[in-house]
Amino acid sequence: MPLMRIDMVKGRRTPDEIKKVMQLSYDLTRKDLGVPEDDRFQVVTQHEAYEMKLMDAGLGIERTDDVLLFEILSTPRTMGQKKKYCQDMAAAFQQEMGMKPEDIMIVFATNHAEDFSFGNGKQQFLNGEL
Repeated sequence: MPLMRIDMVKGRRTPDEIKKVMQLSYDLTRKDLGVPEDDRFQVVTQHEAYEMKLMDAGLGIERTDDVLLFEILSTPRTMGQKKKYCQDMAAAFQQEMGMKPEDIMIVFATNHAEDFSFGNGKQQFLNGEL
């Protein structure tokens, strides 16, 4: 169950484009990370341009205000899965939405089954519901 947070600059995309960002990233999450259908938890947050400063860490990456920051909180994934996912995300957003690969930033964070409660005050992975 990855929880995906997508941060972007406010006003750069239409509602339909935001839905496309969400769908494309969900489809690739299913394909590359083995996430089952309907295991979809995404939150989009839009910021004023001055509220997002994503430097290049000295790599010479030139970002635009079209930048998308994907934060993926997930149970552990293999290094191979993460590598393929990052490559596929950059390629897909370039092909499907005309974005620069430099404007796709992805951060993985790991948690475990006991870290989730989907509601009702229960930890469904621990009590056998999932």
